[in-house]
Amino acid sequence: MAGPLTGVKVIDLTSMVSGPLATLILADQGADVIKVESPGGGDFARHVATRRGGFFAALINNNRNK
Repeated sequence: MAGPLTGVKVIDLTSMVSGPLATLILADQGADVIKVESPGGGDFARHVATRRGGFFAALINNNRNK
């Protein structure tokens, strides 16, 4: 199902919580969001989030559709 932002391309250079959440909302509305992380270790949230079974739930949730 097409959303109101279908066809819009967004480059996500954000990290932690508020930026990824904002671009998540854009992605949920149909935008094509491309997540770009630093080559030295990725999003800072990868290192501070609680890990269960090798997965960072908050990071995965905030970066879905990207």
